[in-house]
Amino acid sequence: MDEVIQVTQWLSSITPRKKAKLFFFTTHADAPSPMVGSNDVDTHEETQLPLATTVALHNFKNIDEFLKKKVNTFSCYNVIENEITKTDYEYLRFYSACKYLDVVPPFLDLEKISAIQNKFEMTEEERDYRLLLDSADLVLEQVCDSLKPAGVSQMWTALRKDRNLIRGVKTIDIIGFFVDPNPTGIKECLFFFIVRFLQKADKINRVNTDRLERLIAQCDESSSCEEGKTIDFIIDSLRFYPTELYPFGFCLIMCVIEGRDGAMQEIEQTMEISRHLGMITHTEKNPTKETIELVKKELMKPKYQFYSSFTCWFMSHGDSNSMVLADGETIEREWFLTSFPDISTFQLKPKVFFMVSCRGANKFSLKGDEFEGQSATCDYYDIGSALIRNRMLDITDSVRDISYVQPMMDTLVAYSTILDHLSGRANTHGSIYVDRACVLMSENISRGRSLTEILEHLSQDLHEILQETMDEDRIVYKQACHYDTFLRKTLKLPYTRHPKEDVHSAPQ
Repeated sequence: MDEVIQVTQWLSSITPRKKAKLFFFTTHADAPSPMVGSNDVDTHEETQLPLATTVALHNFKNIDEFLKKKVNTFSCYNVIENEITKTDYEYLRFYSACKYLDVVPPFLDLEKISAIQNKFEMTEEERDYRLLLDSADLVLEQVCDSLKPAGVSQMWTALRKDRNLIRGVKTIDIIGFFVDPNPTGIKECLFFFIVRFLQKADKINRVNTDRLERLIAQCDESSSCEEGKTIDFIIDSLRFYPTELYPFGFCLIMCVIEGRDGAMQEIEQTMEISRHLGMITHTEKNPTKETIELVKKELMKPKYQFYSSFTCWFMSHGDSNSMVLADGETIEREWFLTSFPDISTFQLKPKVFFMVSCRGANKFSLKGDEFEGQSATCDYYDIGSALIRNRMLDITDSVRDISYVQPMMDTLVAYSTILDHLSGRANTHGSIYVDRACVLMSENISRGRSLTEILEHLSQDLHEILQETMDEDRIVYKQACHYDTFLRKTLKLPYTRHPKEDVHSAPQ
């Protein structure tokens, strides 16, 4: 069959709502860079004009033309073996979006997808199409689905009132002030236009969504929300890191085995909970400085930009400032913690470090016969708040910026013990902290708990356990863990486990 006819038939089989979503996912705002074929040319015409004209004319002609152009580009594209190009990235995004929406063109060359995945050096697990979807875009899709056409129309009216933001933007004028978002697919096009416009204006990104939240907050709840949804529910969904879809993220486990009883059990426990959470996991036993540098270099590869989070377990002996590696060399804990968050592939994504080692030799010792032999190797506030708010600064948009981010932002560091103190171990199971952390995460995977809630529970749980030193003094003591956080959103564990689905992977 002629390819033009095939493309036409494919487009005619897609509903307007899915066309709008396919366009949105395909024009992803945060494509990896630098890449061969990338440049700084303004893509305003490509990403916003088709949405604007579709809303204004109630006609999907321009979106159809955009999708036809994409398909034709991919059809003529020859996969170059070594270089990763902008088209490679777009091809993978397009395929994953089609797979997610169940609109994969029957004529799409899946062998090319496999060849591109080879260029990205993707493992079998990483070839799951869900890795290629952007989790932030999926959250925005859910927000759109939670709003009625009237709600999106109210957001548009609120946006149009911000004259400083919209001044001189031609696509805003194309749509006009009054919009009828009721025809099928128009609500989605208008919402996605608002999102891409705010992203292009540097007002929102995958972490900073306050400007979008303020637009939603101005909607009338009774007319703007789908059944069972509320304005608060919709806004709250934007205040979590977008990590729900498989994989939950990439997990790096680094464990020194030499001289650490139970170290293999630590590895097994952390691997098990990481996989249970739906993470793709890599383990380094007995790491050295060279190992760490190689891992950092590996994480700079383009494929890691598809991951939505990064988790690292580092388990070894240590003191107040450093950690002991497998070859007896030491590294500064601070150097380790500041070098990984600066990796560009995980910018604007949550990064969690579990640092499991002693930080000194001090112990919170318990004395007394009872501890011998015990061890487990309102209106008032409303008024006050209102008075305080009236005296607070009025922080305008003109003094806000989301373009520059400190490297440590979006990072959480969890320590197995406090500064200058021991981190307890059991002969058979290794770190007691690791054991309890894995147990609590496993128990809370389907309860919608945030990571910080679990760490607070872990702090309580661990501090109840009586431990005993393994030297001749046999001192009974307690251990206290803590964490430092630079997170800007709430990081929740996934509600359900998301195992790899081979049926959705491209052919090898």
